[in-house]
Amino acid sequence: MVLQKGRADGPQVRQMRIAECLIGDETGLIIFTARNDQVDLMKENTTVILRNAKIDMFKGSMRLAVDKWGRVEVTEPADFTVKEDNNLSLIEYELVNVVEE
Repeated sequence: MVLQKGRADGPQVRQMRIAECLIGDETGLIIFTARNDQVDLMKENTTVILRNAKIDMFKGSMRLAVDKWGRVEVTEPADFTVKEDNNLSLIEYELVNVVEE
């Protein structure tokens, strides 16, 4: 599903497209948040290379994202089996403050 969000930035309203995609490799799965032009590249069964990807925390779970410093490239189909039983986005994390004595 693609979400279109408008945001007021001065005199112009900027439109943003956002889609969440489940991506994976031989180590596991994670939800990738595609933005704007990245949405068009993320098709089912497409092999992509993510450069300078980062982890964002969203409601206690991990999301993979590529910002303006990174890159999403469509490439030739890869020869590996996705490890579907290790979805890293399903793990819930909690921030814990540690007090050192």
